Amino acid sequence: MAKETVFTMKMEKDLRDEFMAEAKAADRPASQVVRELMREFIQRQREAREYESYIHHKVQLARDSVNRGQGLSHEEVEAVFTARRKAMGGEHD
Repeated sequence: MAKETVFTMKMEKDLRDEFMAEAKAADRPASQVVRELMREFIQRQREAREYESYIHHKVQLARDSVNRGQGLSHEEVEAVFTARRKAMGGEHD
């Protein structure tokens, strides 16, 4: 991949020195490590946004379902799962 841009940043001297020492100990160029960190950050951010969007979508579907009268009350859900636990032998009355 062609390197076309220089990225300059300010940081504490101690942080830079420790980072450079660790990159050297790993026998890797510091710039390669920084690029990998940046790619990992980008990927994590994208995944977090996609997950957040997915959750918002699922919540909206659930809200729409409840608004259409298709949802169950808390008591109805508890009754369903109490019956399931009893059927599996997990609850004794």
